[in-house]
Amino acid sequence: MNTVRQAANALEVLEYFARRLRPATPAEMADELGWPRSSTFKLIGTLASMGYLYEPRGRGAYYPSPRWLVLAEAVSAAEPLPAQFQRLAKDLMEATGETVAIAAPAGIFATFVDVAESRQPVRYFAKVGDRVPIHATSAGRALLAQMPREEREKLYRKIDFVAYAPTTPVGPEAVEARLAEAAEIGWHQSNTEYTPDLAGVAMLLPGSGRRLSVVVVGPVSRCLTRRPEMAAIVTKHLATLG
Repeated sequence: MNTVRQAANALEVLEYFARRLRPATPAEMADELGWPRSSTFKLIGTLASMGYLYEPRGRGAYYPSPRWLVLAEAVSAAEPLPAQFQRLAKDLMEATGETVAIAAPAGIFATFVDVAESRQPVRYFAKVGDRVPIHATSAGRALLAQMPREEREKLYRKIDFVAYAPTTPVGPEAVEARLAEAAEIGWHQSNTEYTPDLAGVAMLLPGSGRRLSVVVVGPVSRCLTRRPEMAAIVTKHLATLG
């Protein structure tokens, strides 16, 4: 997918500071990110002029200002993820022992808007903002199932049906067959379709007025044969949401 480089770089600056957790000079940023110094100085100067970076100790070392947080809180407060769904992710992680994510559609992707990561040493590592192909994952297909067929057909025309693995559904017909299977058994399932050695189950999250799904996922060695059990646990917890 094409990206606007300037926009991507501005967001990467924020991610850089989230890892570094201390001020940095533009020269340090350029060296650590592998960017040309001239364009890095221009980008940092632009962000500073707009109030997104400041110099807490002087000497040309910058750090993100609270403006990022103020804007993020305003956006989040306008349409927050329902609290019961955030609790659901944590409760399901405790009940299954595996990583749980809440997903929402973003074009041809499913984006994780909440994650409760498993505590097991070998687990699926995921974070809020991670994206997975909407057609090649159980979390994504649980979102597709909430769309009218006509809307899905329009989306299929935008998807590059890459065979990530032998189990990946390649083409609209294959995806529709997976949706039909899920409708019959009551849950969506995956087995190494996109990420190697991962298996999981997903279901739609009703009652929020938004298209959301919940997925429980972990290593094939633990989860492949447990998928019916995990689906039953999800079903039980969804019933308690009222």
